[in-house]
Order: sequence, then C-alpha cells, then structure tokens
Amino acid sequence: MTLKVYNTLTRKKEEFVPIEPGKVKMYVCGPTVYNYIHIGNGRPVIFFDVVRRYLESQQYEVTYITNFTDVDDKMIRKAEEMAVSVPDLAETFIAAFLEDIQTLGVHDATLNPRVTDNIQEIIDFIAALVEKEFAYEAGGDVYYRTLKFADYGKLSKQNLEELQHGIRVEVDERKENPQDFVLWKAAKPGEIYWDSPWGQGRPGWHIECSAMVRKYLGETIDIHGGGQDLTFPHHECEIAQTEAVTGHPMANYWLHNAFLNIDNEKMSKSLGNGILIRDLVKQIKPQVFRFFMLSAHYRNPLNFSDESLKQAANALERIQNAYDNMKHRLATASATGEVEAGMTDKLQAISNQFVEKMNDDFNTPDAITAVFDLVAEANLYLQQERVNADALKLYMAQLEAFDATLGILTQQADELLDEEIEQLIVERTESRKTKNWARADEIRDLLTEKGIFLEDTPQGIRWRRK
Repeated sequence: MTLKVYNTLTRKKEEFVPIEPGKVKMYVCGPTVYNYIHIGNGRPVIFFDVVRRYLESQQYEVTYITNFTDVDDKMIRKAEEMAVSVPDLAETFIAAFLEDIQTLGVHDATLNPRVTDNIQEIIDFIAALVEKEFAYEAGGDVYYRTLKFADYGKLSKQNLEELQHGIRVEVDERKENPQDFVLWKAAKPGEIYWDSPWGQGRPGWHIECSAMVRKYLGETIDIHGGGQDLTFPHHECEIAQTEAVTGHPMANYWLHNAFLNIDNEKMSKSLGNGILIRDLVKQIKPQVFRFFMLSAHYRNPLNFSDESLKQAANALERIQNAYDNMKHRLATASATGEVEAGMTDKLQAISNQFVEKMNDDFNTPDAITAVFDLVAEANLYLQQERVNADALKLYMAQLEAFDATLGILTQQADELLDEEIEQLIVERTESRKTKNWARADEIRDLLTEKGIFLEDTPQGIRWRRK
C-alpha cells in the first residue's frame, strides 16, 4: 500500500516519495506568539501531528520543524499594550503555546527555531536576493521584486494581475510594483531592531521561514504544511524567495488544511467568536477536541458546535470504554489459550483497512471507521464468559497501535483509590450482600459526585474516573 498525498502545488494526489529513503524532512509554519492560540489554530497543530505520527508508524525517520515568529508588527503593538518588552512577550506566549499543545497530546517538534535566533541567516538570505537582483532597497526597507520571478503565483494558481486584488499592502511609492513584498523593515523610533547592511530594522514575515527551512532542513524538503490561509501570500512568497536563491524546488509536497468554522460562521475578530484552547479544555476533555478535529478530512471545512462536540464525546467514549473494559478483563482472563486463526485474520484485515485509509491522503475519518470495527470485534469477544489473555492483548495492542497515530485515548496508569472511596466501595458491596439497596444506591451516587463511576461485572466491581 502506497502513501498518496494531495499536493496543493499540483492540485492532485501524488505518490509520496521522500528525497532520502526512510527519512522525511517536514516544516510546518508555527504561531506568531503574541496571544494564546484559539481552536482554529488547533486544526493544523493536531493534523500535522497526526501526519508526523503516521509517518513514524510507517518506519520513517521524521525531522519535524515548526517555528516561532517572535518579532513582528503584531508583537510590537501587543508588547506596547502590555508595557513589556517584545522578548518577554514572546517568552510568555511560547510557554503558553507549548503548554496548550501538550494538553492536546501533540508531540514535541524536533526543533522550534525562533526568528530572533536566526537574524544573521535571514540577513544573509536577503543579501543573496539583492545580489541576484531579486530584491532592492528603498528607504531602509528591502523589497522582493515579484516580476522577476516567473513562477510567482504557481502555488495559489493566480497570475500577478489577479494577485493585485489579493495582496493586502499599504500603497508605497517606493515600491517598483504594488505586488512587491517586504523582506526587511526599517525600524521606527523606539522599536526593537537589528543592524543590517540596509540600516537598523527587522525581518519581514515571509523571509524568516525561507531562511529557517534552508538552515535546518536544506534547500529542498519533503513536506511543507500549514493552514490554507497561508497558501497566499505566505507560502507563495516563501517559494519565490527560496527558489530564487537556490534554483531548486523549496518543497516537493505542499499540504494545507481547511478552515474551522464556529456554528457555520468563519472565526473572526469582528464577530468575536474565537475560543481559546485553554478555555475549551476546562469544559471538555482535550481528547474529545482532538477526536472532533480528526472526524473530518483535513481538506474539508469543519464546523465547530456544541452538538458536534457532543457527538465526538459520545463516539470517543465508545472507544475508550472498550479499551478500559479490555484492560479490566485482562486482570481475570485465563493466562493461556490459543488465539483463533479467524481472530488474527480479522485483526489483520482491520489493520490493513486503517493503513489503506491513512495512505489515502491521511483520511482520518475513514481510518476512525476501522477503529470502530476493531471496537465492535473486541466488544463481541468481551461478552464471552471466559476470555483469553493473549487474545485480549492482541486487541489492546492493535487499538494502541491505532492510537499511536491518532492520539485520542486516555491511557492512565492504574491508580489507588483514596481511603475514603475505598471504604465506600467496600461498604456498598456489603450493603448489596445484605440487600440494603437504598444504602448501596446512595453510595453509588456519592461516588459519582466524586467522579468515580462503578460498573458491576461478572468479574466484580469495576471503577473508572470521570
């Protein structure tokens, strides 16, 4: 089964062939760290984490880079509002970002380079563009000469005349053409700056990623990703900058996730409908949000609502309960017993189905269908009076393998109940033996209030935390 991915550059699915066999170089544009991330930011964060996890499950060695933009106009304005320095602002929100994505079960990147740690590389990159006459200086600013790059617009599939209507730039008579974009911005009084051949200033937004991709991953990488809003102008400009200097493709595969809407409306500052991830996870389990994000194909728009979250929570609970039930039965399962060939054949077929769907442009909703097929088989097996430990381990191992890609299960270590709850469970058991049903029900309700849910099974009382 061959992995195929949809390449924004060619507008078609292509077989994934890495530059170096067995290795993948992957860059995903990270946040500008001037605020907490909202749920829309969560879609690329979660999706590209799953891409990276899946590639690793297929035995690829993945170098995964996602950057921090820790200086730009937004950061300067926010730092002024908060009466702090730009570096202090960056430290605050970088720490918050890492905390939030860890809550979502996102694995650490191989590296999170910062713009401010790569200023010299950025200056050198701009100097190379100036030398090749792809850039020019005007009043302390440096601009990219878009007309000189013949392929400008090839990612967004627009020509320069069409792009004039899409570029949101201020009218600047110093530019040779309105489409030209800034590479280096002259510092205004009181602003943070670095010395450069063109005077004191700071990098433009697009150039930073070109410089960091080349420094940390090389002239051509396998996968470059981000939200579809980055296709133009950010990624289009990256391509123009990088390929003008190197003469090679910047990336072989460009992947972009679609937008997340809220109650069928696009998130926007004017509507005030943005929801911070750190606020959301106070109301729902982070795994529910992650499952919700993976319930639609990444290239399709996804609508966030209370109802969609409820559906995600119910679906995930079915998977989690099956896993927890298998874990519980394992303690009392027979230690030996031959696993039926039919069972292993079914598990292999379900595993193949999961891989087939993930190989089809990371089709997570259909891959989740394979997870539910596994859960259905496991639940049928758990209905038997006697179960085989080796068989249970096969079911659990397969579900854990799926979860290594999806990251949706809560796999907590076994916990000891505190003394009060332990005594209540013992008392409830005795009450049931003496047919004191009222007291038994009262204790169950009390435990429920404490977040402890009991389940009476033929193998004894099973408990789980909310």
